[in-house]
Amino acid sequence: MTTDSKTVVVLGGAYAGVQIAHRLLKYTQPHVNGLKVILVSKNSHFYWNLAAVRAIVPGVLKPEQYARPIAAGFAQYPKDSFEFIVGTAENVDTANQTVKVLVTEDGSERELVYDCLVVATGTRNAGTTDVPWKNNGTHEEITALIAETQEKVKAAKSITVAGAGATGVETAAELAFEYGNPKNPDDKKEIILLSADKEVLNGDSIASNVTSELKKLHVNIIPNSRVANTTKCPDGKTEIVLDNGSNIVTDLYLPTMGMTPNTDFLPAALLTEKKFVDVDVCYRVKGAGNVWAAGDVVWKPRGSFVLTDKQAAGVAKNIDAVLRGKNETPVKTIPIDVLMVATGRSRGAGRMGPVKAFSIMVYMIKGKTLGVDKFPAWVDGSSF
Repeated sequence: MTTDSKTVVVLGGAYAGVQIAHRLLKYTQPHVNGLKVILVSKNSHFYWNLAAVRAIVPGVLKPEQYARPIAAGFAQYPKDSFEFIVGTAENVDTANQTVKVLVTEDGSERELVYDCLVVATGTRNAGTTDVPWKNNGTHEEITALIAETQEKVKAAKSITVAGAGATGVETAAELAFEYGNPKNPDDKKEIILLSADKEVLNGDSIASNVTSELKKLHVNIIPNSRVANTTKCPDGKTEIVLDNGSNIVTDLYLPTMGMTPNTDFLPAALLTEKKFVDVDVCYRVKGAGNVWAAGDVVWKPRGSFVLTDKQAAGVAKNIDAVLRGKNETPVKTIPIDVLMVATGRSRGAGRMGPVKAFSIMVYMIKGKTLGVDKFPAWVDGSSF
């Protein structure tokens, strides 16, 4: 590289990280002499976890619909402008602008020197690695987990979903759509949704609409039911003890509550009290120099595909500005809070700000495909 070359290291190979890498290579690299983008991902494949709630239902989605190789999506760029590393960030030194990465393939440790750093490492399921809502491991591990979950779903006669947030609601709805009232009575399964609160979705304004949709699918919603602990029984069933003292024995237990940010490798001074990355209005990490963050790892104001999409575009724009000697601008996401919840493969419930959306609208926007139709264009960058 020339002496004025620049290196941008992007940590995280999901929605934010992949988009930022593509945008920098497509729009910034032609104008910045010697720009190189290094993308580091724990997973060799992009896992479209938006579709995880549907992927656990046997026979509905093919593996290539929710997992695609990342490297292939970047093959279009000059080799000297892009490098993909399957590995895990172990340490960030903001003073020396370095990142230590453990390379998965050979177990070696590499030290990457950056001019700009992006943290887009997302979140993981809190307390368990037995559910596929987030990519907690390698491509082989996540695809094996989905296949294993499908087999458990197929064998179960009762399935209990714990946590009535968006993921829990969508999981219960997908299972009930398939098994709540099937044509063959032998395929019927009892689908239970445990809500820690009186209403699903923490009492959001669309809670009643979602509840109505779930009841149409024959989901048994149990309110005020917070899980205290669980025990695996000798016969493979799970005993769930609730904080009110009651218990449920179920064939398959699927917890959906709780997310932990993947920030263990970062200095504590860069994090909020809840261990998310602390960013300013430009999504620059506070007190870290040329470091930005986007996606669920910032949880601002919450984790969301729509918010991540906008944050990633804004971060790429700001890094472009810095590298080209221009001023950054505050990242604009969406002017209103949008919540869309798929309730099976034909309906949904949602709102745009305070205005509720028709079920058919939510179905067309989200529930019909859960975004798998957009997936290929996201991986190869043609969406941006």
